[in-house]
Amino acid sequence: MGICDAVAVAKILNATLVIPYLEVNPVWQDSSSFMDIYDVDRLINVLKDDVSIVKELPDEFSWSTREYYATAIRATRIKRAPVHASANWYLENVLPVLQSYGIAAISPFSHRLSFDNLPSEIQQLRCKVNFKALVFVPHIRALGDAIVHRLRYPPGETEALSSDYLRVTTDQNDKQRPQKFVVLHLRFDKDMAAHSACDFGGGKAEKLALAKYRQTIWGGRVLNSQFTDEELRSQGRCPLTPEEIGLLLAALGFDNSTRLYLASHKVYGGEARISTLRELFPLMENKKSLASSEERARIKGKASLLAAVDYYVGMHSDIFVSASPGNMHNALVGHRTFENMKTIRPNMALLGQLFLNKNITWLEFRQAVAEGHQNRQGQLKLRKPKQSIYTYPAPDCMCRA
Repeated sequence: MGICDAVAVAKILNATLVIPYLEVNPVWQDSSSFMDIYDVDRLINVLKDDVSIVKELPDEFSWSTREYYATAIRATRIKRAPVHASANWYLENVLPVLQSYGIAAISPFSHRLSFDNLPSEIQQLRCKVNFKALVFVPHIRALGDAIVHRLRYPPGETEALSSDYLRVTTDQNDKQRPQKFVVLHLRFDKDMAAHSACDFGGGKAEKLALAKYRQTIWGGRVLNSQFTDEELRSQGRCPLTPEEIGLLLAALGFDNSTRLYLASHKVYGGEARISTLRELFPLMENKKSLASSEERARIKGKASLLAAVDYYVGMHSDIFVSASPGNMHNALVGHRTFENMKTIRPNMALLGQLFLNKNITWLEFRQAVAEGHQNRQGQLKLRKPKQSIYTYPAPDCMCRA
């Protein structure tokens, strides 16, 4: 989303864009560069008639870098760009710096361009970057294709995984019909649990541990909630646990014959937390079960690359379900909407209230879930003011009139 906005701002300013450095996230601790994740040559080529993009800062501008200035103030750095700034803000505040020095560095830049009141050609350029120009590097796509292939055509019980994931077994494909599968994005990491300030059944020890983690990671910027756990759940502000997402899927009609791909990082609580979900869906798979350690060597320990593989598989599934909102959820919902693919968006507030009802029967639960998700199964939703064009690509990216 950031690179799409950066291309748009470069177009607004009629400037050349330098491929950005990615800051290391304190939670994921991944030092992968932009070029480790995305096919930059393709990005440059697809957008060559729209915006000039270069991989590295030209040597004549080395005097403008953070390293050159160390901790001193750089006249070329703009660090007060408001969230969702207008095109005029950039023309009034950044263009003069560009004209004076020939370069401008906007940092921080996350969510720094408005979704409203922009020229249609700028909106369409953002769509082009997001849905056409950005693709993952070849080895990510190859591994993703191998995983999708094994989900569509499950190997026999005695077959070992091949380390050559570019080899296609066409003879087997001819004899076997492709199977459908669901991708479940289980956003139940420790940071998500801590950030939500919800109670996940671990008692006082868990509350203290998550509070300490909040302080360590966010340094007081994320405070303990002033709401009770019941209030948070009723408002739909608690991420769904593996047990809860399993009950949701079962209520929607999925059963033990459903092929489920689990897209997740490190689930809070580990395998013990996933065991109930695995009992409900014994055909559940993930990267480790579908790809050998040799195949996963280039992505091991790199959260961005692991997420890229999950994103790629998510874009090739029959159905995508996300256990809680977030960047991955928003990006995939928007991308699948653009491609007219089915996505189930859990009604978090409804589910929170249902799970608080300790007297509800399975029949009542299933009926309430079915009714509450009738309009949350991939129906096209037009973007409203202030909503993200990347999550709601219609009408800006999809309508000709």
